[in-house]
Amino acid sequence: MKSWNKSLQSNYGTPKIELVSGKGAVVRDSKGNTYLDFLAGIATNVLGHAHPAVVKAVSRQISTLGHVSNFYAHPNVLELSAKLVSMTGDKSARVFFCNSGAEANEAALKLSRKTGRTRVVATKEAFHGRTMGALSLTGQPSKRDPFKPLIKGITHVPYGDMGAMLRKVNRKTAMVIVEPIMGEAGVIVPPHGYLQALRELCDETGALLVFDCVQTGMGRTGDWFGYEYSNIKPDVITLAKGLGGGLPLGAMIALGKSAELFQPGDHGSTFGGNPVTTASALAVIETIEKENLLERVTAIGVDLMAELALIDGVKSVRGAGLLIGIEFTQPIAKKVTTACQKAGVLVNGNSESVIRIAPPLIVTDKEIASFISIFRTSVEKVQGLA
Repeated sequence: MKSWNKSLQSNYGTPKIELVSGKGAVVRDSKGNTYLDFLAGIATNVLGHAHPAVVKAVSRQISTLGHVSNFYAHPNVLELSAKLVSMTGDKSARVFFCNSGAEANEAALKLSRKTGRTRVVATKEAFHGRTMGALSLTGQPSKRDPFKPLIKGITHVPYGDMGAMLRKVNRKTAMVIVEPIMGEAGVIVPPHGYLQALRELCDETGALLVFDCVQTGMGRTGDWFGYEYSNIKPDVITLAKGLGGGLPLGAMIALGKSAELFQPGDHGSTFGGNPVTTASALAVIETIEKENLLERVTAIGVDLMAELALIDGVKSVRGAGLLIGIEFTQPIAKKVTTACQKAGVLVNGNSESVIRIAPPLIVTDKEIASFISIFRTSVEKVQGLA
């Protein structure tokens, strides 16, 4: 794609295909080829492409009021913030809107400084964003090392290792940040009791417990945020991706005493919580509720993971709902990703041996069956079994 290199920087590499339209879980490229989109903009298009509810809400809003800045209120931001507070189940919760997951995590990091402490504990291989603060929280050396020195005082420990947490978290720690399920690291589910133990540790030390729900949130795992299975509440929740239904919208939700930390002038975002993106978010939430998608995602996720586990060459299948990691017995993930694309399915090989899928929550049974068939054939071809 020569035109890409003529005007765009090379930080993303050069895409192999150019997508021009989409409907539901299907996208079309500039050559007329169609694909089942089982990545959904990296777990972002929770209602797929061009969903009627989102199109209607956004079109109506942009023709009425587009942008006002946060000097002024508007109905959508008031309704959406109240809805998110209700979804947490905690009336003390308060919302800060921004534009992305990285910005939401930056806001959480900045909020933690208001505790009077500066030290942070995060996890190795975690991904929290690429801006300098979020990158400092990210636990992937390949992304961090080219941009050192990063923010001081941030320690990374192995995900799921409670012993390591106990050694590093103390009364000087401002916050502990983890993903309820690690996404970029290969869809890693924590050990049983891990999140509960973190809650107890943070209660003992006074550190804020932050859950990065950017990938797990908005129904992706069968719950609104992705941590509900633990039966605890964090001090801070960060959201983005699926929240805007494909439009750029993030949120940092603080609960309890942490909701009182930010004061006027402490933080801001020009576009955060603007009328158009919040209109989309309200349409997303309403549709998820109206169509009982949380229940459906839970059910089809179990069935889909069971089917994928039966494919020759698959070592394990893990995740929750429609955030699924498929690990192979051999390092063939990149080749399988390419084979799937050629056969009309978009997935993400986010390591040498793991493929991540995150289809729209509205994916149909027929589309799932088609995906399984194409995926199985692609794996067999790569392994020389077909």
